[in-house]
Amino acid sequence: MDLSKINLFPFFPDNAEVRGDVADYYFEVQRFDSDVAKAVAHLEKIGELENTIIVVTGDHGMPFPRCKSNLYDSGTKVPLAIRWGQKIKAGQSFKDFVSLTDLAPTFLQAAGLTAPAAMTGRSLLPALTGKGSLRKYILTGKERHVPSQESPSMEGYPSRAYRDHRYLYIRNYSPELWPNGTPLWQKATIKNTWYGDTDNGPTKSVIAELGPDSKYYQWSFSKRPTDELYDLSNDPHQLVNVATKLPELTKKYATLLTSELTASGDPRHGGPAFDFAVPTYGGGGPRYPKAR
Repeated sequence: MDLSKINLFPFFPDNAEVRGDVADYYFEVQRFDSDVAKAVAHLEKIGELENTIIVVTGDHGMPFPRCKSNLYDSGTKVPLAIRWGQKIKAGQSFKDFVSLTDLAPTFLQAAGLTAPAAMTGRSLLPALTGKGSLRKYILTGKERHVPSQESPSMEGYPSRAYRDHRYLYIRNYSPELWPNGTPLWQKATIKNTWYGDTDNGPTKSVIAELGPDSKYYQWSFSKRPTDELYDLSNDPHQLVNVATKLPELTKKYATLLTSELTASGDPRHGGPAFDFAVPTYGGGGPRYPKAR
């Protein structure tokens, strides 16, 4: 792969090591694409291609600093491609929003079933068949990806976000914590939580070694304020927080987010009480069948 053609995020340092790291990631994506192509060819061979809904997507951004486990677009925006024979017109492209929670009700509707009331997603079939529309805004959130604060804390970095076509608003509930894990220089005894919310790799090491005075370090690892607001028309990569510059607009989006979270019963907004930081937290389900 020609490293000179690699398209880097502007919050990554531009050098051969980072370009090579991203190229390795792109290679994995290409390998996945090849595997999907083989699966599609097999479905066609056995005569089931036109009867199969094929969905290709991801659950988060690339496992790099300021991507995975962050609420910026680089962490939450993922590809979504859907094919269902003659039932969905080919070549369509949509600019509005989809949540991965929308996939389950989509599959149920395709099977002629009604989604249960507990499902908060909405079927994509009306939009895909030209009889409906997608979301005009999207909510994302994070509680604890891994225990990443100073040992023995089991906390993560709780945050929620509201994004429409013009702005991204992020609320950080514990700005005193480290957003992507405790830095190594903070305390010699916490090597096991060294930026624990960021997957290890060359790009992570390069940015960490630049130190706290580097803008690249600050974008990825430094502490963040309670409110973040980004003007997407002028700042598509969300690098300049305008929350203090536009207080009224920030208040508007904070209210929109709070209203949505309250209506949905978010535990941090009047919903069922839940301590996300307790050591026994494991997702709320049994570790294995019949576990107690």
